[in-house]
Amino acid sequence: MNDWSEVRRAVYARLDALGIPYRVARHAPAAAIEQCGAIGVRLGAVVCKNYFLTTRSRRVYALCVARPEARLRTSDLSKQAGTPRLSFAGEAEMLEMLRARPGSVSPMSLLFDRENRVRLLVDEALRACGDLAFHPCDNTETLAMSAGDFFERFLPATGHAPQFVGFPAPTEENAAPFDIL
Repeated sequence: MNDWSEVRRAVYARLDALGIPYRVARHAPAAAIEQCGAIGVRLGAVVCKNYFLTTRSRRVYALCVARPEARLRTSDLSKQAGTPRLSFAGEAEMLEMLRARPGSVSPMSLLFDRENRVRLLVDEALRACGDLAFHPCDNTETLAMSAGDFFERFLPATGHAPQFVGFPAPTEENAAPFDIL
């Protein structure tokens, strides 16, 4: 399944089968969170930032989902996850496990991880949000759904239970989006 429209249709078909209501915005390719601010306003939702990570040994893979302003420190995240040091996984691994490319990966990609090889790490603050938004494995569209539907219906249907993690509030000293320490 490498045709991106086919992958996207599979995501929508699964949401429809689960009876999860969602809204869709079509837009120019948006591969970075900075390009998604207006999309989030249009959808009335928090567009989540997503990182596909792995350990040096490639034995542990994780999808980290965070609010857009969250500052990722891989050393802190690795400690919270109880894993050796996490860093960015490769594009080939992302395609193989999650049927997504960089800039398109999201929790919707977990539908394709049927072997449950990818751990899910979720920013604790997202539980307090009303609606969350993600790419449907294609960065020319963004879909929004209620946080309740995401946590209580969508994630259980993927077989991926979230491990909630905390991120420091952004400050001037830690303004960069991530650190690999």
